[in-house]
Amino acid sequence: MTDHLKKQQIRLAQVRQEHLLKFFDELTPDKRLQLLRDLDELDFDEIKPNWERATISMNANGIKLDSRMQPMPEDQILSIARTSPEKLNAYRKIGLQQIAKGHVAVLLMAGGQGTRLGFDHPKGMYDVGLQSHKTLFRIQAERILKLEQLAEEACGQRGRIVWYIMTSEHTMQPTLNYLEANNYFGLLVENVMLFEQGSLPCFDYDGRIILDEKHRVARSPDGNGGIYRAMQRAGVLDDMKRRSILYVHAHSVDNILIKVADPIFIGYCVQEQADCAAKVVEKSSPNEAVGVVAIVDNKYQVVEYSEISQKTAEMRNADGRLTYSAGNICNHFFTVAFLQKIGNSYERKLKLHVAKKKIPFVDNAGNRLTPNQPNGIKIEKFVFDVFEFAEKFVAMEVPRDEEFSALKNADSAGKDCPSTARDDLHRLHRKYIEKAGGTVHGDICEISPFVSYAGENLEELVAGKSFSSPVYLSESPMHGHL
Repeated sequence: MTDHLKKQQIRLAQVRQEHLLKFFDELTPDKRLQLLRDLDELDFDEIKPNWERATISMNANGIKLDSRMQPMPEDQILSIARTSPEKLNAYRKIGLQQIAKGHVAVLLMAGGQGTRLGFDHPKGMYDVGLQSHKTLFRIQAERILKLEQLAEEACGQRGRIVWYIMTSEHTMQPTLNYLEANNYFGLLVENVMLFEQGSLPCFDYDGRIILDEKHRVARSPDGNGGIYRAMQRAGVLDDMKRRSILYVHAHSVDNILIKVADPIFIGYCVQEQADCAAKVVEKSSPNEAVGVVAIVDNKYQVVEYSEISQKTAEMRNADGRLTYSAGNICNHFFTVAFLQKIGNSYERKLKLHVAKKKIPFVDNAGNRLTPNQPNGIKIEKFVFDVFEFAEKFVAMEVPRDEEFSALKNADSAGKDCPSTARDDLHRLHRKYIEKAGGTVHGDICEISPFVSYAGENLEELVAGKSFSSPVYLSESPMHGHL
């Protein structure tokens, strides 16, 4: 203990963080060990540069990027709505071939709790109230299973889509318990790998790390951009290499319409030889508070709504569409080679995003206080901040009503909530049936992923038939590994 303590005292003095041991002598042996463990986890080589970069980021808040921005070139963004069915089918075929060969994995960002939904569990376990009562996790797992089947039917071999799930410290165990209790929804257990998001220390405005308790350092999750470091630390990148995975579809858990490992997206990116890509939706209005994918200083990045002026947000092309219209929806493609490059070289260069927060702290007298005003900063990294390191970046503009419905708020908010997610899925599934020649009377309509992944192969079931709400097209789970 004494040697360990001396080592920490020296390390802390070098980065002017000696105050973290101020109450050490008052602690019980167990709490002393806990504090030393917390200090061991701090990367002291990064503390000073992180604080300096965070300060620069804070000072840059509010600076407009208009004069440094350009929209994405037309030839690097594929619009689903303006692309022929033949071309989309060719991309789909390429994607299914890669899936059948076992070259595709899914990277799910599932660190969030359902707190804003009034749900004290991981958000992926939430049931929005579909007739099937399937949770987000179950819907996405079943889409993976269906896609494996479609790829096998198209290509004659069964490839497995490995499901890598990033949790947070608080959602790891509940997520694991939930998956085990549900037999991984039919996925092979060896093809589901959970790993934990990292965290970063919280600072006061003078660059001193905050004590949450006398024996605990204040930390907060490092944002969805922490996924690159977390993958490296957990051996995910090595696992991908071992399995000969070449391409990864990364997305957040809270989009009920997500086309998991979308073969059209995969195929397009493979055909274009992109190392990094994003799905985007057309902004609904100039004032929609969503980041847009654009070029800043000759590099691709997501420009937040607050970083451009009203005048730039309202700019329109000759065809009347917004100039900066590529709304970011946290839906990305990466090659594994690109992820390796990020893990080995660029992760430490990722931008740091700063939020001023009310952070509970221990004052000089040893009292734990909860402030009424922001008293410090939390640092986050964003998953899209790797775009600038891509050698070939492309985007795919997808129809919002078919691919994006976020679940973030309780129903009282009236948007991005359980009722809007449920309604959006009902509307899309009704559209699938009508496109296949069926008629639906009423609004409640659900199609099991085991019946159709994205509206395909429904004609035989629904053509010329009339359905009355509530409609639920279900099928018993596929044979094989349940």
